[in-house]
Amino acid sequence: MQSNEYLPFLSEIKDVIKHTDLEYTFRLTYKGNVKPGQFFEVSIPKYGEAPISVSGIGNGTVDLTIRRVGKVTNEIFERYVGDKLFMRGPYGNGFDIGNYKEKELVVIAGGTGLSPVKGIVDYFCSQIEETKGMTLIAGFKTPKDILFREDFGRWKQKMDVILTVDSAENDTTCKIGLVTQYIPRLNFKNVNEATAIVVGPPMMMKFTTQGLLERGFHEKNIWISYERKMCCGIGKCGHCKINDTYICLDGPVFNFVKGRQLLD
Repeated sequence: MQSNEYLPFLSEIKDVIKHTDLEYTFRLTYKGNVKPGQFFEVSIPKYGEAPISVSGIGNGTVDLTIRRVGKVTNEIFERYVGDKLFMRGPYGNGFDIGNYKEKELVVIAGGTGLSPVKGIVDYFCSQIEETKGMTLIAGFKTPKDILFREDFGRWKQKMDVILTVDSAENDTTCKIGLVTQYIPRLNFKNVNEATAIVVGPPMMMKFTTQGLLERGFHEKNIWISYERKMCCGIGKCGHCKINDTYICLDGPVFNFVKGRQLLD
């Protein structure tokens, strides 16, 4: 008998971590293979479902960092440790860690774009010897909007970290400015072989990838995550289709050679 692709499973909330007034991480039980950059459909009966990127992978758990922006996510925020949510997935292709091993890597994330790449940052933070050097540039609107603040101290011990905000009032822990202005300051041993991951709002990705190309990066060495109006997660509804590409099936992670055609 063929399984029902729409049928969700129950997952227990093991922890809830508050980052900002609007963004919490829900740690949920999950046993199975999952990669950074993939996503789950999280649902509550009578309220609907929402696609949420994986922001952490644990032993029998996954972290989903959720922004409170509508009916479904508002209801999720009413759930606490011990409660359960429905999930289905994981969906999408995710990031292949093998693409970045033994190479210089720069990860550039804007706002909530840090969530889907956090798994990559965590992996290489614990296995930094598998890179030839790593830099994280993370940008937020204000210090109050910073996600995973407690993790930045750990990351700074193993890699170069640039934490920047658009504006700050009496906060000396962050740099000021857009992530793009720090690209010219990066030092690479061999930019021809260096790799990059860029995730964030469309305009941020556009100008960030442009800045990397101007530095000498090859398109084939840049990856982006492009979540666009995903709905069903399995390529049936067509909400995320761009030309002949279904973001939920063919992505959301794309090599820039393909992804640059999808930045609309």
